[in-house]
Amino acid sequence: MNLYTKTGDDGSTGLFGGQRVPKDDVRVSAYGEVDELNAVIGLAITHVTKDELSDMLKLIQSDLFTLGSELATPSGDRVRISIQASHITQLETWLDRTCAETQDLKSFILPGGCPLAATLHVARGVCRRAERSVVRLSHETTLSSHLIVYLNRLSDLLFALARLANHRQGTAELPWIPPT
Repeated sequence: MNLYTKTGDDGSTGLFGGQRVPKDDVRVSAYGEVDELNAVIGLAITHVTKDELSDMLKLIQSDLFTLGSELATPSGDRVRISIQASHITQLETWLDRTCAETQDLKSFILPGGCPLAATLHVARGVCRRAERSVVRLSHETTLSSHLIVYLNRLSDLLFALARLANHRQGTAELPWIPPT
């Protein structure tokens, strides 16, 4: 089987169910940005030294495939798998556990630190962009409210995980010092 199909050579792509839309369609942008987020999380996993964190990030990657498939399904078509409230609860559990291991924030911090933390900060930024795209899509079509909530919680978790990575590596966080 060839990897290329040539069906997108005209600037269109297929959604689940076969409908063709332009590649710059807001729906395609939304699931494309979720796909980009998934790739950045895959990059972050290459920096992980603890299996627990790797397992968590791999589960999130799987959730993102589910979320992306939901976004790639036109409104009115049946979604076979979907993001549920339980997915959000799982993120919140991980978020609470992660925050319990780090000190409370006393100021804004600059993104960066060890390679894992820096990559997780990039993932957080991509996650927020994906969330904005999903919100934009929600103005045009009906979406499950779980999608936006999931991405919102995930961006918080990615921030907390970046802080945790720096904490575990002994890398100091750099506070933002506003210009005077």
